[in-house]
Amino acid sequence: MNAKNINKTVAIAMSGGVDSSVAAALLVKAGYDCFGVFMHFWTDPTGMAQKDNKCCSLASFEDARRVCQKLGIKLYTLNFDEIFKEKIVDSFLCEYAKGKTPNPCVACNKFIKCGALLQKVRAMGADYLATGHYIKKARRAANYQLLVAEDKEKDQTYFLYNLKQSDLKYLLFPVGDYTKLEVRGLAKKFHLPTAEKRESQEICFVPEKDHNEFLRRYLKMKPGKIVDTKGNAVGDHLGLPLYTIGQRKGVGSGEGPYYVTGFDLKKNRLIVTNNPNDKKLFSDKLVAGSVNWVVGKSPKLPFKCLAKIRYRHPAVPVVVSKSGGKIVVRFKTPQRAVTQGQSIVFYAKRGRQVELLGGGVIK
Repeated sequence: MNAKNINKTVAIAMSGGVDSSVAAALLVKAGYDCFGVFMHFWTDPTGMAQKDNKCCSLASFEDARRVCQKLGIKLYTLNFDEIFKEKIVDSFLCEYAKGKTPNPCVACNKFIKCGALLQKVRAMGADYLATGHYIKKARRAANYQLLVAEDKEKDQTYFLYNLKQSDLKYLLFPVGDYTKLEVRGLAKKFHLPTAEKRESQEICFVPEKDHNEFLRRYLKMKPGKIVDTKGNAVGDHLGLPLYTIGQRKGVGSGEGPYYVTGFDLKKNRLIVTNNPNDKKLFSDKLVAGSVNWVVGKSPKLPFKCLAKIRYRHPAVPVVVSKSGGKIVVRFKTPQRAVTQGQSIVFYAKRGRQVELLGGGVIK
């Protein structure tokens, strides 16, 4: 136990999963005065019989409660129903209606987990908010850094590029220095009831596995024509929000397979190609909006770094510059299926570490 932590209070975002459970156990062991917070989000009232939001189901709450009981700390429940519906769900639907493919986890971390929740627990008297995210926080000179987690496969920096220095002052990420296997081992060592619990990687507020069912319930679908890049009709689509750039499954008929290259929103047409190497599937540059730099200010432009255009996409070399007031990102090698609404996230190698520089939304 570290004596300097005894008078510091930490609120831990308890999801009922193994990562937040181990984060709580590590902080209790380190001597902090801890309490858990379990968040209630919006749930779909028109979905399947099992309507619970996956992140705040009754089962998840019971797991969080049992972990806190095991650790001897209090657990509070907080309701974020309205702000979750507005900032996450409504935005998700709005973006899909515009032909974009948003990432709700990025928005949730910005507005809820590291936004509204942080403000709430600070008002409750907490010095820090801790989460089970796989990410490292470090200090360099006067600034905080965010670094890629020890477990590269579980790293969640992609979802946290919107964090600001004013947020980082109050945030802790206890599991960032461990691999998932090590976290499982610690859960067993601490005898936590979530040690063997499986994790869910689906969109939490979508009851079904296929989010298209959710989109059909909340967006009015207008069927239309599928055309190739020359304008020839090759089939019918069921509604543009049900498709995304690069998609192959369920697209067109005849001389396929076909791949989505774009949308004609005015004519309600889905544009496709049957050539998987078609140049229209690749982009050598993009424009990023709503850009946030973790250190609080933009690096001197132009500059070279690495960037990801999707969570599971490898980081690739890019040049970031400014043109007409817009952030322009040019790829060393053209990238396939660059998708509006997704995030592009920037990284820099710092010796053996990889630093998260910031990110933005692909326009």
